[in-house]
Amino acid sequence: MNQSDKAELLRSLHRGPEILVLPNAWDAVSARIVETEGFPAVATTSAGCAAVFGYPDGQRIPRAEMIFLLTKIAAAVDVPVTADVEAGYDDPVQTARDVLAAGAVGFNLEDWADNELLSIDEQVRRIRAIREACGMSIVINARTEIYLAQHGDAATRFERSVERLNAYHEAGADCLFIPAVTDAETIGRLVKAVNGPLNILATPGAPAIRELKALGVARVSLGSGPSRVALGAFRRLTRDLKTNGAFDALRSEAIPYAEVQGLLTR
Repeated sequence: MNQSDKAELLRSLHRGPEILVLPNAWDAVSARIVETEGFPAVATTSAGCAAVFGYPDGQRIPRAEMIFLLTKIAAAVDVPVTADVEAGYDDPVQTARDVLAAGAVGFNLEDWADNELLSIDEQVRRIRAIREACGMSIVINARTEIYLAQHGDAATRFERSVERLNAYHEAGADCLFIPAVTDAETIGRLVKAVNGPLNILATPGAPAIRELKALGVARVSLGSGPSRVALGAFRRLTRDLKTNGAFDALRSEAIPYAEVQGLLTR
């Protein structure tokens, strides 16, 4: 399947009939696990990928290093890959081109940079410029940070988020992402108010996948959660080793060595 076909497949996965669930990967082998477990696409996590190279989240990783890792992830799988490239770093259009060159066919674009919420006009301009430069070869998942950043008056966050997401959709975004909304009532209202496929971040307290599907959500991401689950398992092992001299997790939780090598030898 060529990249154009992968982009159209990824775009079509937002139209159902199943909800698109993305347990975000942070390196090549985690991406292979996502693929071999039957998920139709792989999404990356900015926080998880940045941590691989020793950076905190929040556009601290240089674009070249993020793209390097994305290239390895995209080369490891046959399914479409969509990348979390935060707010596009210093040049969103060039970042979009780099995402395509890396072999991915989609990406998230946040409206928060340098600890500030970008104006609607600025984000719309960025989305239009990316669409003009890349055409339909890339799937744009436009993200607003209003709820996550707890920006402004809480009573107006819903209306302001809807205004932004609808403007982003009109500018050319394929999917619309609003993290940090976890209650079913608000999610249901967003589905009705937003003029495009809605992406919700699955976090503790959020509805289960089946409920999100019933609400009309098109896409569910897990963000950095899977990478932090892996880190949690490793920390449990190190603490048990330090405290008890035990390493039972190597038997009970570890994927067999041969299986990992098989995942990486296609």
